[in-house]
Amino acid sequence: MREVRVDLGQDRSYRVIIGSGILWQLGRLTKDIKGQPKIMLISNPLVFDLYGAKAVDSLRGAGLTVNIALMPDGEEYKNLEQLQLMLDEAARVGLERSSVIIALGGGVVGDLAGFTASIYQRGIAFIQVPTTLLAQVDSSVGGKTAVNHPRGKNLIGTFHQPALVLIDTATLDTLREEEFRAGLGEVVKYGIILDQNLFQLLEKEAQGLLKREAEVVQEVVYRCVRIKSQIVAQDEKEAGLRMILNFGHTFAHSIEKLGHYKEIKHGQAVAIGTLMASILARNMGKIDSTQLSRIVHLFRCLGVSLKVPDYPAQMIYEGMLNDKKVKDEGLRIIVPQGIGGYDIIYNPAPDSIIEAIREAKDYPYGCRYEALND
Repeated sequence: MREVRVDLGQDRSYRVIIGSGILWQLGRLTKDIKGQPKIMLISNPLVFDLYGAKAVDSLRGAGLTVNIALMPDGEEYKNLEQLQLMLDEAARVGLERSSVIIALGGGVVGDLAGFTASIYQRGIAFIQVPTTLLAQVDSSVGGKTAVNHPRGKNLIGTFHQPALVLIDTATLDTLREEEFRAGLGEVVKYGIILDQNLFQLLEKEAQGLLKREAEVVQEVVYRCVRIKSQIVAQDEKEAGLRMILNFGHTFAHSIEKLGHYKEIKHGQAVAIGTLMASILARNMGKIDSTQLSRIVHLFRCLGVSLKVPDYPAQMIYEGMLNDKKVKDEGLRIIVPQGIGGYDIIYNPAPDSIIEAIREAKDYPYGCRYEALND
């Protein structure tokens, strides 16, 4: 078992605990949180069928009163209607200022549960128990909570840090293959712009990661969480440095919106957005063709699809202009600077973005990594 501390000062710092088969400790760890006479556990039917009984038994075994609220599975349900239902349920079961909401599930459950906790009675504690790779390495840490709006992804939300994050990597064993591979889009992101050693580890251990070997998975999750925790500690509310974690996301959010949040998974959209941002970087001289090929090859080794949906490049670009990350009516695009570094491009020419999108549609994904070492 490993632990990362998100350092936000004495009263608001929290632990991220990572291990395999540690869900049974949820009750004991929840008892350590200030307050907690009543618990509301938010999940979806799929995850709850797999892990709900174990989580509830642990909580009740610690003497806690547990209420269960289930929401449908899918990004399209991360909306104001579901938020209202969760708030109604919190009021119905009588949650108090000292109560705790627990999110058991992926990023959608975590975002909605966190948002509910952030506004119920002006804010109560919540715990993240992420069960998808994407949520474990990214969305469960950092306190971003939100729901989607018809005009854009995550447009309505708050910053509300969890009191605890409990990551049981054994829950990934039951994750559908497409979900696991989609989550790798967020994993590769860290390596490209922040940690060359992580990128090299992913290259070396790609097959072990795909086989979900316990030690490899835990090491990768730990490294990603450690990177994110350090950035959040420096820039909690994305006033500056934290924006670099949006690498690939401005493209991705437009693609997701065009598919009505149903046609493509978030992690895959991020991978495609990463490709587009990397092509833009290559075109601007920030990386060379060999480095671009190396990025694409890693995605291929990890089985992450980079197939761009059949949306016109102009529509993808226009959707980017509605993203919440647009500042002063201008785009900020995070691009790689070599492998392990980044740069921020302010207001790149529209033609350059559209060209990168078009090139991504036609990029020759069949490159051989062996040729890169010649």
